[in-house]
Amino acid sequence: MKLYCLSGHPTLPCNVLKFKSTTIMLDCGLDMTSTLNFLPMPLVQSPRLSKLPGWVLKDGSTFLDKELKECSGHVFVDSVPEFCLPETELLDLSTVDVILISNYHCMMALPYITEYTGFTGTVYATEPTVQIGRLLMEELVNSIERVPKAQSASMWKNKEVQRLLPAPLKDAVEVSMWRKCYTMPEVNAALSKIQLVGYSQKIELFGAVQVTPLSSGYALGSSNWIIQSHYEKVSYVSGSSLLTTHPQTLCNDNNILSGTESKLCSTNQHFFIGVKSCLSDLFLHRIMPMDQASLKNSDVLILTGLTQIPTANPDGMVGEFCSNLAMTVRNGGNVLVPCYPSGVIYDLLECLYQYIDSAGLSNVPFYFISPVANSSLEFSQIFAEWLCHNKQTKVYLPEPPFPHAELIQTNKLKHYPSIHGDFSNDFKQPCVVFTGHPSLRFGDVVHFMELWGKSSLNTVIFTEPDFSYLDALAPYQPLAMKCVYCPIDTRLNFIQVSKLLKEVQPLHVVCPEQYTQPPPTQSHRTDLMIDCQPPPMSYRRAEVLTLPYKRRYEKIEIMPELADSLVPLEIKPGISLATVSAVLHTKDNKHVLQLPPKPPQPPASKKRKRVSDDVPECKPLKPLLSGSIPVDQFVQTLEKHGFSDVKVEDTAKGHIVLLQEAETLIQIEEDSTHIICDNDEPLRVKLRDLVLKFLQKF
Repeated sequence: MKLYCLSGHPTLPCNVLKFKSTTIMLDCGLDMTSTLNFLPMPLVQSPRLSKLPGWVLKDGSTFLDKELKECSGHVFVDSVPEFCLPETELLDLSTVDVILISNYHCMMALPYITEYTGFTGTVYATEPTVQIGRLLMEELVNSIERVPKAQSASMWKNKEVQRLLPAPLKDAVEVSMWRKCYTMPEVNAALSKIQLVGYSQKIELFGAVQVTPLSSGYALGSSNWIIQSHYEKVSYVSGSSLLTTHPQTLCNDNNILSGTESKLCSTNQHFFIGVKSCLSDLFLHRIMPMDQASLKNSDVLILTGLTQIPTANPDGMVGEFCSNLAMTVRNGGNVLVPCYPSGVIYDLLECLYQYIDSAGLSNVPFYFISPVANSSLEFSQIFAEWLCHNKQTKVYLPEPPFPHAELIQTNKLKHYPSIHGDFSNDFKQPCVVFTGHPSLRFGDVVHFMELWGKSSLNTVIFTEPDFSYLDALAPYQPLAMKCVYCPIDTRLNFIQVSKLLKEVQPLHVVCPEQYTQPPPTQSHRTDLMIDCQPPPMSYRRAEVLTLPYKRRYEKIEIMPELADSLVPLEIKPGISLATVSAVLHTKDNKHVLQLPPKPPQPPASKKRKRVSDDVPECKPLKPLLSGSIPVDQFVQTLEKHGFSDVKVEDTAKGHIVLLQEAETLIQIEEDSTHIICDNDEPLRVKLRDLVLKFLQKF
């Protein structure tokens, strides 16, 4: 059993498991942090970006000034953003049989795998994962293709050139594997290979193993996977959430309040505390809870996709988001929220829906701008069977499970495919804008950063934890607008992981190496790492692990007619044995014992048969023997049959019986008996028959 690690990003995994003659890819996440090394792609020409000076080497060389631009002490690539792909050279990806997808964030590299590696297998994912994943891919492709760039930068990727560049370009990993975005035809081709599955549905893979998706409690349709044979079980836990209990009353919880929150004026305190007291309903009562029971008795548990901000409380982050939003709007400023078109945005809209009036935001317009905004809002309302029970009941009332439907009906929330067209006519300030991309490198968010960045009244609030907000803001410096970092990540933290592992008790845990050591910036926080016994096995990008579990058994079925022919013989109290003469038939990794073919009847005619007509003759098997030979009784039996000169010697393995007159030796050991005589076959046969009297035949 081997595990190939193809990704170095712990929350965007891509691993390949070889298990019982099957090759299974576990997720295919796409590392988009590489885009932070590129300049933003504005929808309209930006005089500021177009006038950036080219980067010059220390020796005055200018051969890279067309590819690299300098901005506020940072160097960026002036080209279409590129993404860091999973490893493709570690093993032949055309040999992958199936791909299991855990959630829509972990399928963004799927077109690169299915369309460029010779992959011919099947992809398994839930329906919400596929549909929302399609939206994320469509938005990505649309955002990049609608701002074409004539130039393409590749000279800087040369290893000799890269080492001359300033950080972080100098330290960028695997730049030779960075690729431009795929196209919509490639997206459609990749999605056509997906087979939809439901929770707890059992899928047979070539008769060798069975895979089953389980609810992970993280996002709509998100799954953990069980991969098991008859005697082995591997659990794959990726992107899971255990938010299953209401927190204590937060009015007096000063530990959660951050410095920003504690400075709120008295008019905002009531709003802030009210927001925090409802957050459990947002996260806990939205989707189906995590299925933990099915993870028990695992031989190996592969753990990925933990929270990226283990020290941040999701409740506190949402509360801070709402309070900063309210203060900015009251002061006449605009709020920009870089986000994905699905996921946390639903929680934020639901929170704002409940407190929009009490916060005095009734007249403030909320805009959701994305090429897939309309589809995203509609999909979130129709996947009722993937929601928790409370949300499902609203569908049958009928009532929309998410309240943003009412926000749209009352014109408090408006959605647009882009900033062009109707949005230009409806745009009013101050306002709140939700748009992508969280990297601030492409999408409509680039336009708003250029538009609002010069005013200190405005605020940009980062809620997605996938990107460093300081790196995202680097090409926009100097920046006058306020920046607030409120990353919201409901995935498992290390305390929850410890409790989970104690409950499910896997024999072995395998995880990224980042989870086996404290964060580099907090080396003293030994609580921010996985602690279990035995210690977890860790892996890194481009590494192959031999998992610490060896197969010991295989299941074989026996045909009924063969079972009827068996005659068990009791050799010890409660233990019976029977000899089996059968043919082992193997097909699709299933093994069956069948009756051996009957010997052919001799032909009636004297016509000579061809050699190819011969059927192998099944020779009768010799009976098996069991039992032990009591030496004293055996000696008495020999004496009764005329052997008077019998001597017995003890050895380390048993006994030696000497027949001096006959010059014969009998070695009696625990698992064998040997009769050694000199060219006297009748004597050997006689002694053999005497030995057999003390043994059982079956």
